[in-house]
Amino acid sequence: MRIMAIDYGDAHTGIAISDPTGFLAGFTTVIDARRPEAVAERVAALAREHSVEELVLGHPINMDGTRGPRSEKAQAMKALLEEAASLPVVLWDERRTTIDAHQILFNSGKNAKKRKKVVDAVAASLILEGYLTYKKDH
Repeated sequence: MRIMAIDYGDAHTGIAISDPTGFLAGFTTVIDARRPEAVAERVAALAREHSVEELVLGHPINMDGTRGPRSEKAQAMKALLEEAASLPVVLWDERRTTIDAHQILFNSGKNAKKRKKVVDAVAASLILEGYLTYKKDH
């Protein structure tokens, strides 16, 4: 079963899609769009193109466990994705994924300009990795 993880952002949305077995992250890309409807349409197109069966949307919860404006945006995007892609959407706690993605890229020697171009895809890969590990264990 192919699963797509989405790191939704105001201007850039990271995408990571698992391999057909649902055990490994495979394809990654970044959607450059500001309108939520445009992001949802592009995600739906990618899901069809890659035969995705489930969507995992990063859910930014504050470090203290509370929910703020970013959480509300994620919940609104969840509804748009369910409608556009006609697939189940799981909200996944994504605390620290972007911070971790920056750290991974920094440690691999990528300069700030190169990091900026791929950080959202790496964050989506981290969301996907966490979710796949969870599914394996449950």
